[in-house]
Amino acid sequence: MSSAGGTGSSRVRIPRRKPSPQVYRRRRQVAAVLALLLLGALVWAAIAIAGLFRGDPEPTPVAANSAGAVPEATASAPATASPSPTPSATASESCNPAAVKVTGSTDSESYAEDQSPVLSLTVSNTGDVPCPINVGTSQMEFLITSGDDRIFSSRDCQEGAEDLEVTIEPGDSETARFTWGRIRSTPECAAVDAVPGAGQYVFQTRLGERVSDEVSFSLE
Repeated sequence: MSSAGGTGSSRVRIPRRKPSPQVYRRRRQVAAVLALLLLGALVWAAIAIAGLFRGDPEPTPVAANSAGAVPEATASAPATASPSPTPSATASESCNPAAVKVTGSTDSESYAEDQSPVLSLTVSNTGDVPCPINVGTSQMEFLITSGDDRIFSSRDCQEGAEDLEVTIEPGDSETARFTWGRIRSTPECAAVDAVPGAGQYVFQTRLGERVSDEVSFSLE
C-alpha cells in the first residue's frame, strides 16, 4: 500500500473562469458579421452563375434597312398613304415579256493557262413599265460548247436550285456571274476525266425560256 505522504500522481483541478457577458456579446457580433459576409458571397456567386447560363445580351439598337434608312415603324414622322392606282392605270402597267432581254458576256476574249473565265448573265428591262422576273438559280444556265462538243453546263451538277422573283424597273438590269473552272461536266453529274484544252469555245446563257446570243472566247 502506498503511504499518504508519498509522491502520488493525483492532480489538482483549477476551476475555469466563466466568460463575462461582454465577451459573449463580442462573439455573437463577430459571428453575425461572418454570416452576413458568407451570405453576400453566396448571393454574388449565384448571380454570376445565373448570368453565365442565361447569357443576358446587351440591348441592341433598332437596325436600319438595306438602304440605310430607319424602318417606317420607328420613324418619327408619320407615314402618308399613297393614292391607290385607278383600274385603267393598273391595266396599262402590264409588263410586256418581249421587253425582257437576256445577254451573256465574258470578262475577256482570251485566257492564259492559269486564268478562269468569268461568265455573266444579264437580264434587262427594255420596256416602259416595271417587270417582275424570276432570276433564281432554277431558271439559270451557263452553257459552254466547242463546235458540236458540249463541254459544260451549270445545271449538270446543280443542287438546291431556288426561285427568286425581282422587279426590274424600266431601263434597269440584273447580272449574275459564274466562274468556270475550265472543267467538263455531263448530264446527271456523271464522272468525266477529260479536261478542256486550248482552243475556241462558245458561251451561251439561259434564263427560263429566254436564250442569249453566243459569245466566243479562247483558252490558251
